[in-house]
Amino acid sequence: MTYGSKQVNSLPPYLFSIFHQKKKKLQEQGIDVIDLGIGAPDLPTPSFIINRLTVEASKPDNHKYSPYGGCQEFKLAVASFYKKHYNVSLNPETEVLALIGSKEGIAHLISAALDPGDGVLVPDPGYPVYQSAIHLAYGAGIPFPLDEKNGYVPQLESISESELQRSKLLLLNYPSNPTGATVGLDTFTKAADFAKKHKLGLVHDAAYDLVTFDDYKAPSILQVPGAKEIAVEFGSLSKSFNMTGWRIGYVVGNKELIRSLSIVKSNTDTSQFLPIQKAGAAALNSDFSSVKSNNAIYSKRIDNMLAALKEIGMKADKPRGTFFIWAKVPGGYSSQNFAEKLLDEAGVIVTPGTAFGLKGEGYIRISLTVPIDRLREAAARMKKMMGGGSP
Repeated sequence: MTYGSKQVNSLPPYLFSIFHQKKKKLQEQGIDVIDLGIGAPDLPTPSFIINRLTVEASKPDNHKYSPYGGCQEFKLAVASFYKKHYNVSLNPETEVLALIGSKEGIAHLISAALDPGDGVLVPDPGYPVYQSAIHLAYGAGIPFPLDEKNGYVPQLESISESELQRSKLLLLNYPSNPTGATVGLDTFTKAADFAKKHKLGLVHDAAYDLVTFDDYKAPSILQVPGAKEIAVEFGSLSKSFNMTGWRIGYVVGNKELIRSLSIVKSNTDTSQFLPIQKAGAAALNSDFSSVKSNNAIYSKRIDNMLAALKEIGMKADKPRGTFFIWAKVPGGYSSQNFAEKLLDEAGVIVTPGTAFGLKGEGYIRISLTVPIDRLREAAARMKKMMGGGSP
């Protein structure tokens, strides 16, 4: 007897878990595997955040249920961050909701917004959880292509009228996972106008909004005048403050979309542990010096890996955001078999571009979330595997 639902049983395996199983088998054979696959920061959580957690965890009142929408201190911190960083005003009561990580929030929003058969316009290549969440909500993921020649900026006019008519949401993600692409506010303005014209809810995943380089500052979609009429933005403390395991994030913007999400969440969970929310508030209220320090480390790692890839003969551009490099695979390889060759022959895990959609073919994503000496070792193994690289 099969107990899983049709939706669960028809969901493709999560690719990162497959690579994790392969990694485990190789390690059991005594092979030193360097994992540049999953985007999990290796840098420590800043001590002031840990200290705040410790203080709050010692208070008995903080071990009670959190308010469903998150505690007031965290929501006020989110609103204050948006005012200081983006000059966007938010009502903490109706336009801010605490999340158990932005991944959870995006999945629950899709469930809250869709009826069976409704479409969601999703970037291709894009974060694979989007398609999984749509599938589990009995919706239809409708990919729109992003390509290198257009700087991975959405060409929304290429979406057909029939696809638009069946769609309820438009999903964007900048700085982009996996491509590292970044955009200016003009891209968000066009997207907001497009969403209003076609009566779409606009969802922006800004998980990497603070992981930026070379004086680039990622805009918020809520900086577009009138964006709150149709848009929500998801944020996470995972990447910017190295708090992946803490599971704390937020959604801000359109109060109707947030209200729908809050109904699903109040029937599914009871928000995050209060000390974690209060530590998250301390992070958002900080001077962001720890974020700047992290970004300087990532920027140095990116420069080192780009130089190594150039020696091998692989093409990649320096991203202005995220800690990923989106690199073209050498001629004669598909994304999948080049990634498998790297794992089997060099003990290096990267993610094949096709994990992020059909338009990811021909690329791999390299995550710069290991110390620089390990990156250099990975690069040396790649060079050896490729026979020393191009002349």
